[in-house]
Amino acid sequence: MTENEWLAERFESHRAHLRAVAYRMLGSLTEAEDAVQEAWLKLSRSDAGEVRNLGGWLTTVVGRVCLDMLRSRSSRREEYPERLPDPIIVPEDGSHPEQQALIADSVGLALLVVLDTLDPAERLAFVLHDMFALPFDEIAPIVDRTPAAARQLASRARRRIQGSPTVPDGDVTRQREVVDAFFAAARDGNFAALVSVLDPDVVLRAEAATLPAGAARLVRGAEAVAGQALTFRQSGQGGQPVPVLVNGVAGRLILRDGRPQTLFAFTVVNDLIAAIDIISDPERLAELAY
Repeated sequence: MTENEWLAERFESHRAHLRAVAYRMLGSLTEAEDAVQEAWLKLSRSDAGEVRNLGGWLTTVVGRVCLDMLRSRSSRREEYPERLPDPIIVPEDGSHPEQQALIADSVGLALLVVLDTLDPAERLAFVLHDMFALPFDEIAPIVDRTPAAARQLASRARRRIQGSPTVPDGDVTRQREVVDAFFAAARDGNFAALVSVLDPDVVLRAEAATLPAGAARLVRGAEAVAGQALTFRQSGQGGQPVPVLVNGVAGRLILRDGRPQTLFAFTVVNDLIAAIDIISDPERLAELAY
């Protein structure tokens, strides 16, 4: 085995971890792959023999690359998303293990939406420390802060995240039952039944692109969200709802003529729907769906 082959083999052993870090940092599967590839290029140009902890070194490199990519985005994503983060869509049987590995700790779409509203340095500190247990003294140089300041970045991010419905119930079977009840009520045009499965403070977020007439990008409250669900139904967004897992939790992929049309990602908390995220760009879904 040549030195380059040996190095490539060692890098491949860390690839899944690096993709998971980059996906949480960027919310984009394509950009995550680009960040991991950039890490490989940096490793191949370095003196790898001097690296004692390759996994930690690569995680730090990917963190820096992702931070630069976040800062280069034209503007910080706000609560009214033009484009939601990339979902990971797999069949309900849990196949596609390479995709499942990206979301092993159930990083739901709702959490990625909130992460998108954070300052890039806050996001990096939270992701690397809270999700991957990187010490603050290793995070600090990446964000050009002291360890204490890096700790504060993560603390601010944590407060923002804890104030949003981002942690779903753990029972996927029960999630499916709640989602089934939502779609049954929407199909029947039953406003009261819709409201009954929604948290009073439910939030619905939808991408701006391809929304039907009368639909809004951000809606809050059970009655308003129930009304929005009926707007989608009346606009002909029915199609064939196929049960899927979206970032590890129950969701529905709407097919029209066998092609992905709209994705509904749900966050079910205490047996009520606390958040709904909707992507309705057929071309984008065709690339993301299994």
